Amino acid sequence: MAAPEVHHLFHAPIADHSFSADRSTLAVARDNNVELYHRAGNAFKLQDELRGHDKTITGVDIAPRSGRIVTCSQDRNAYVWEPSQNGEWKPTLVLLRINRAATGVRWCPNETKFAVGSGARIIAVCYFEEENDWWVSKHIKKPLRSTVTSIAWHPNSVLLAAGSTDGHARVFSSFVKGIDERPEPSVWGERLPFNTVCGEYLNPTAGWVHDVAFSPSGDALAFCAHDSSVTIVYPSGPEQPPQAVISIATQLLPFASMLWSSETELVAAGYDCGVYRLSGDANGWQLTGTLEEKKERPGMTEQREESALNMFRSMDLKGRSGGAALDDTKLKTVHQNSINTVRAFQENGGQVRKISTGGVDGRVVVWNV
Repeated sequence: MAAPEVHHLFHAPIADHSFSADRSTLAVARDNNVELYHRAGNAFKLQDELRGHDKTITGVDIAPRSGRIVTCSQDRNAYVWEPSQNGEWKPTLVLLRINRAATGVRWCPNETKFAVGSGARIIAVCYFEEENDWWVSKHIKKPLRSTVTSIAWHPNSVLLAAGSTDGHARVFSSFVKGIDERPEPSVWGERLPFNTVCGEYLNPTAGWVHDVAFSPSGDALAFCAHDSSVTIVYPSGPEQPPQAVISIATQLLPFASMLWSSETELVAAGYDCGVYRLSGDANGWQLTGTLEEKKERPGMTEQREESALNMFRSMDLKGRSGGAALDDTKLKTVHQNSINTVRAFQENGGQVRKISTGGVDGRVVVWNV
């Protein structure tokens, strides 16, 4: 497998990142601003900055077809940024009507709407109203009982999955009359008025749900939680118990973000600083490995014995563990701190071939799956 492509942009956390459809532009949420980087050869160079929020930006997403950028922040606002004729980005304020911080934002696949999660126990589903020439929102409230930590769209652009700190992953209908066409019947339901709850699943230990994701077909839902578990749900039909609910407990630190690379494979990353692969189907799932290259080399055992000797010698002479050659401040993973987001980078034939990860260490890394 080819080595990952590492871009160390700065020494600050990356709350969220998004690539344009042609992968030449990278939007990165850094503190109160969104920095836009343009690809120059093998590197990314800072090209522009989107300024408008006055508190930490929590989400950024580039619409693949239109190129519009949506951002949300702890200042309770969201902006839609559109490129103008002179090359500058023109912001439009979105009326979210929330009284707590926005926690994340994502465009729906057909780009007519976007959803904003918040700490106000509300999901704001936003769409453009032609008559008044502004972006307005409708609220999904019940039965949310705590902060919405993550949102994910179904391929039909009507169903919306949300993870929350109340330990639940839920699937809602976000059907807006006059904006959406009536969706085809699916395992999630047929008649789907706005705010219909199509599924509600509790994490086994009621731990915070960090991320949710629909499979490429939309017929399965995965979510990861703070108890280091990943749960995959296969629904059987509207108002019926699911066909299968599979929960995998791992011995790793919790995953913070995940995506489906195919119908039978998931990629997840988080507080363990590595990127992991899970695979399976309705009969069972398992953790199958990591995308990190193995650092083990011949002769490592002898080196370990020598390093143990060096450690005690160093503790005796310098009062600290580790020999002169041993750098105990560097992790063995590519990311040197926890990973916040995993995004699809390149798709081919319905399968994700490359992913990108952004972390607290200020790195954006592109991986081959």
